[in-house]
Amino acid sequence: MILAGTGIALNMGANGLSMSMTDYLQCISYILSTVGLWGIFGKCGVKSFWALIPFAREYQISRCADKEQDGRNYCLVAGVYYLLDMVMLFFTEGHNRTRILLTITSITLFIIMLIYMIRVYLGLVKVFGRNRKWVVPLIVFEGPTLLLWGISPKFVPSKKVADLTGVTGAKETGMDLDAIEDGLTVNIKERTAIDFFRKKTLLKDIHMSIPKGHMVLLLGGSGAGKTTYLNAVTGYEKANASIMLGQNDVYGDYARMMYDIGFVPQQDLIRGNDTVALTLSDAASLRLPSDVSAKEKKERIAKVLEQFGLTTVKNSLVEKLSGGQRKRLSIAMEFISDPSLFILDEPDSGLDGVVARSLFEKLRSIADEGKIVVVITHTPDRVIDLFDDVIVLAKDATRTGRLAWYGPVNEAYEFFGKKSMEEILLSINQKDEGGEGRADEFVEKYADRIMEKAG
Repeated sequence: MILAGTGIALNMGANGLSMSMTDYLQCISYILSTVGLWGIFGKCGVKSFWALIPFAREYQISRCADKEQDGRNYCLVAGVYYLLDMVMLFFTEGHNRTRILLTITSITLFIIMLIYMIRVYLGLVKVFGRNRKWVVPLIVFEGPTLLLWGISPKFVPSKKVADLTGVTGAKETGMDLDAIEDGLTVNIKERTAIDFFRKKTLLKDIHMSIPKGHMVLLLGGSGAGKTTYLNAVTGYEKANASIMLGQNDVYGDYARMMYDIGFVPQQDLIRGNDTVALTLSDAASLRLPSDVSAKEKKERIAKVLEQFGLTTVKNSLVEKLSGGQRKRLSIAMEFISDPSLFILDEPDSGLDGVVARSLFEKLRSIADEGKIVVVITHTPDRVIDLFDDVIVLAKDATRTGRLAWYGPVNEAYEFFGKKSMEEILLSINQKDEGGEGRADEFVEKYADRIMEKAG
C-alpha cells in the first residue's frame, strides 16, 4: 500500500533502529511510489508536492482517479488502522485476549483499506485508458508500477482533475448594505472551510436586507449553500460577515441575540414519552432568558399552546400526536422565546398537501405579527402565494454559493423568465444535475441589477 512508509516508522519504533529486509523493501517501494506519484500528480493537474505528504497523497490519487469519495473513506480508515497499530505496541505479554481482538480489528481495517484502494486504482486505470489487469501490479508491485506510470510518457490521463483555483467566478458587487432599523441585514463577504486538505469557499458576496413582517423562501439546488447560509445568519457557524438584526449585532452579542433567533431543523428531537406541556416547559427553560419569572414562563407556554392549536392535546404524549401536530410542536418549541427571526428547514417534510398548507398558513400569520420568517421547502410552488420574497442561491463556476436573486416572488418570475419556482431551480442547477447550467448568468445579471440601483 502507499502508506507502507508509515508502517516502517512504527516498526522502527518497536524494534529500536533495526530494520528487517521487509522493512528495507517497503522503504524502497515507498520512495519509488513517491517519485511515481510526483509524476502522476503533474500529469493529472494536481500539485506534485502532495506526493510527499502521507494520507494527503492517498486522497489526491483518488482525485486523479475520479474516485474522491473512496479516497476520503480510505484516508479515514487508514488513520484508524495506523492509530490501532500504535496502540498494539503497548500490548505484548500478558494481554493475549486484548491483542487478539486488536489483531482481528486491524486485519479487518486492512481489508477495508485494500478494497478502497482497489476501487481507486480501478478508477485510475480507467482514467489512463489502461486494461483493468493493471490493478494487480498497482497493488502487488505498487512502487515500481507507480514509478512507471509517473515517468513514462506513454501513460497519459484522459482528463485532468478539475482545478478551480484559476477559474473566475461570476462578478461580485462588493457592496455592504447599511443596517435597516426594522429587519435583518446580511452582509456575507465569504464563508470558507478546510475540506480534506483544500480550502473551499462555500459562500461569497451575499448582501440583503429583509424587513420585518416578511415571509421569505430560501431556494437553491444541492450544494448551493442554503444550510451554510442559515448557519452563518444565525451565528451557529460564523462567516466573514456582518449580521445585524435591527441595530443589534448577531455575532458581536451572540449570547443575547440567540434568544431572538429561532431555528427549526428538518428532523425534530422530541422525546416521545413526554407530554406536550412538559416538552414546551423544558423548551421554555432552555430558550427563555434566566431572568424570566415562573409566572411569565407559564403564561408564555399557555399562549404558544393556543397559538399553535395544541391546547387540547397538551396532556397527550408526543408519540400519540399526528404528524402535523408533532411538527407544530417542534415549531412551538423554538417559538417559545418569541424570536424576531424565525428560520425553518423543510417544516413540511413528510406532511401531505392539506396539512402542509395549514402549517404554512400558520407561518404566514407569524410573519404578519412583525416577525421575519425564512423557510426552506422542496415543494415551494404549492404554497408560494404565502411568501413575500424569495432568496435564490446558486453555485457559480467555482462551485461557490452565490446570490442569484433576492426580492419579491412575482419579480423573480420575470427576472428568470420562468413560471414556477421549480423552473427557476432547474435554470440555475448545473447541467450534470439535470439543470440548464445558467447560474453564472443570473448571478451576474443580479449583480448588475444591484449595482445599477446603487449607482
